[in-house]
Amino acid sequence: MPEKIEQSKTGDWIDFRRDADTGIESVNAHFKGHAYDSHDHEELLLGITLQGSQRFNCHRELHTSTPGKAILIEPGAVHDGHAAQPAGFTYSMLYIPQKWMSDSLRLRGMDDISVVQAAFRNTLTDDRDLIMSISRAFNAIHYAEGRLARDESLDALLARLTPHVQLRPAAELTDSLIRMNRVRDYLYEHLACNPGLDELADISGIDRFRLGRQFKAAFGQSPHAWLVRLRLRTARQLLAAGLSPSMVASQTGFADQSHLGRWFRRAYRLSPAEYQSRCSNVLYG
Repeated sequence: MPEKIEQSKTGDWIDFRRDADTGIESVNAHFKGHAYDSHDHEELLLGITLQGSQRFNCHRELHTSTPGKAILIEPGAVHDGHAAQPAGFTYSMLYIPQKWMSDSLRLRGMDDISVVQAAFRNTLTDDRDLIMSISRAFNAIHYAEGRLARDESLDALLARLTPHVQLRPAAELTDSLIRMNRVRDYLYEHLACNPGLDELADISGIDRFRLGRQFKAAFGQSPHAWLVRLRLRTARQLLAAGLSPSMVASQTGFADQSHLGRWFRRAYRLSPAEYQSRCSNVLYG
């Protein structure tokens, strides 16, 4: 069973696992001071604070999670993290892939809550039944309690989670949003390239200054910050699939493996090699 990865002399640590069958990742971690830079995930994040106070920005609001609260973050929601007290905080978190969530809900005849239009009603909740369901599913997965324990605990978690979800109305397709979607799609398609603002301005049909303002209004971040998020999410997927960190850096637009490593650590507090070794037992130097 993997051991905790020590992060620094402060005593920060991360214990990370990945369930091969479902692709669900589980993290148990402790941090003092700064924990994570702003980032997002393709997965649904369901977690609980075990000790201390965990403070983070999400949906342009500052949240403080203490023991007895659950954290619910949908795919694509930008968030960061830091300790609210000198003693730091400890938490457990499940990272549930959208595909697994969609398939599981479809089998149960339920609405898909993993799509972009779905959001959690609250980022923090003190729903005791949901907290217990998250805890049981985390323990079953993180401590490899067996397939039956995992499957039953996840079924119970899904049942408790759905009341906390609401569908958001689709954004009105204004001229600005159509232009910004065009820029976003271009960044998706040219992930490994090195675009500049003038290039994006030509694609959008407006000047670079209005582009920056309108892109942030549409997606919450500047084009560069959004592109870095996209590259990091893609890097996680490629690393989990077994590609070497150097190859991943090349395919996701980072200058080299060191460049990828610096950004990856800032967002996830693990090096690409550490993350991959927990996913596939493959370790690159």
